[in-house]
Amino acid sequence: MTPESAETVALKALAFIAADSDELERLLARTGLTPETLRSQAGDPALLGGVLDFLLEQDDRLLAFCQDAGLAPEETTRARSRLPGGAGEMVLP
Repeated sequence: MTPESAETVALKALAFIAADSDELERLLARTGLTPETLRSQAGDPALLGGVLDFLLEQDDRLLAFCQDAGLAPEETTRARSRLPGGAGEMVLP
């Protein structure tokens, strides 16, 4: 998977999370980001890695995203490994 493909998966994950106000609140609380910062930095690869970290923290959340996006969970994990901080720690700008 290319870094560009990984970013596309992460942007889909961000849209999926943003569509659920409860999940979005959890993401913002977990990262300390404001909605404005999230919007303005949505294309930052490090932030996108953090979005995938959040998604991968819960199997239910991951599986719901994968079903919605038509992806296998392994593809999401592979995408995470191609973005900054892919060793497993959440990295945000």
